[in-house]
Amino acid sequence: MRILLTRWLRRFARKEGIDDATLCHAVQRAEDGYIDADPGGGVIKQRIAREGGGKSGGYRAIIIYRAGDRALFAYGFPKSERENITQDELNEYRAFAKVVLSYTDAAIDALVKSETWNEVRP
Repeated sequence: MRILLTRWLRRFARKEGIDDATLCHAVQRAEDGYIDADPGGGVIKQRIAREGGGKSGGYRAIIIYRAGDRALFAYGFPKSERENITQDELNEYRAFAKVVLSYTDAAIDALVKSETWNEVRP
């Protein structure tokens, strides 16, 4: 399972103090069948707990996801600042998922090497 972050998400995680272990835990929960929301099209939403707090007051992550293969954290936001993403945004993430899930490992390696994406090692 490859766990990846967009450049934007890496900056967001750093700013909010979300470490790699926490991101890996969110993906492991999905792998174990605990998906907080599955709007389809290769997009899932996972809750991420705030340091020292619970998931209900924490963050939400939009993840491009294929079980057993790859998870790309595409977007995140504090639940206190935003209730959810819009339908238009969800449609854009579904279109993005279609492209991302078609990438070969070599294409992903190139994105990681160029630092467009970051790879998290569990």
